[in-house]
Amino acid sequence: MNSDLISGLDYFEREKGIKREVLVEAVQNALLSASKKAIGPARELRIEVDGKTGEIRAIANLLVVETVQNAHDEISLSKARALKPNAEIGEAIEVEVTPRNFGRIAAQTAKQAMMQRIRQAEKEMVYDEFKDRAGEIVSGTVRRFERSDVMIDLGKFEAVMPSRERVQTEDYNVGDRIRAYVVAVEVGPRGPEIILSRSHPNFVRRLFETEVSEIADKTVEIRGVAREAGYRTKIAVFSANEKVDPVGACVGMKGSRVKNIVRELNNEKVDIIRWSADTKEFVLEALKPAKIKNVTLDTEKRAVHIRVDEDQLSLAIGKRGQNARLTSRLVGWDINIEKDETAKEAFAHSVTKAAAGLAATLGIAEPVARQLISAGMNSAEVIVGAEPQDIADATGVDLEQAQTIFNAAQAEYQKGASKA
Repeated sequence: MNSDLISGLDYFEREKGIKREVLVEAVQNALLSASKKAIGPARELRIEVDGKTGEIRAIANLLVVETVQNAHDEISLSKARALKPNAEIGEAIEVEVTPRNFGRIAAQTAKQAMMQRIRQAEKEMVYDEFKDRAGEIVSGTVRRFERSDVMIDLGKFEAVMPSRERVQTEDYNVGDRIRAYVVAVEVGPRGPEIILSRSHPNFVRRLFETEVSEIADKTVEIRGVAREAGYRTKIAVFSANEKVDPVGACVGMKGSRVKNIVRELNNEKVDIIRWSADTKEFVLEALKPAKIKNVTLDTEKRAVHIRVDEDQLSLAIGKRGQNARLTSRLVGWDINIEKDETAKEAFAHSVTKAAAGLAATLGIAEPVARQLISAGMNSAEVIVGAEPQDIADATGVDLEQAQTIFNAAQAEYQKGASKA
């Protein structure tokens, strides 16, 4: 038993990094419970384990009496003086009460105690090592799957990437090497648990901090990150140093820096935007490359109303509204994008005005005048260049009425010519 115990203590101390005193204490506590069954409820029973020799002794603190009435608590004066010559009645002396068959019980109990203490120590080590590492990026290997959660081997420890923290467009296989963001270290029912994420916006933030030296040394600041994991991320950057281009620093020479990040994100689209304290300017930057026609701010409701030409509408809104949605998160204002109708309204107004003028000039109804204008006959000069049949075809009136319109236009035209 002694050699087995020493071998076990040596192995676990060396391989698991757990102090021998901690293991010995765990074995002593476990053996104490086992001893109470084998020895009985001896008075002030304790177990001593020699960490060097592996020797195990059960010690009880017994009262010296003339006549023993309770063997678990008392020892006779004659037996006491055999152990301690000057023992007196009423005195408490330490007596070894290790049973003969205790080695077999101790061997099994010691092994179980050490394994249990190791599991507990590993959990404590997980918490101690990772409690201050939330917010960092770690690397690990996919070990297995538990439903849709991914269990990741970090070396000494195991972490979990819950399904809510996965990127839905990514597939993982056992043995894959991946990097992830430490969201938290939580103490759950099974002990400390390291929660990882690849979908968290701060995963992108940390990647930029790692890749871009200007961010690491605070020359460039990340002022905001909005992300739809697997599809698109918008990141706003700023530099107080006018000589530093924050967007250029993040992009890198020939795009080298941002390419490394995009590769890590499995080709997720990354928009790097220059941050501005001016909300209007910030919104315009965030919605690029869409060309904005008009921007109106509602400061009370923190809403931005944007108008774009029809050909820019889908670009500004983005696929499934993604561009507008991410811009809204990044800026912190509601974004409302609509098609610009001002040109159309202006044209309709000019047609109405022209139709009213033509109707008054020729003495015809405005609807007929509108039809003439729609056909390109917007003045007396143009109408006299046409045939009455053309007028009838354009307006739907009969030929006689068309002739009347033609005559009126001719008279108007001649009047204008004579004035000239």
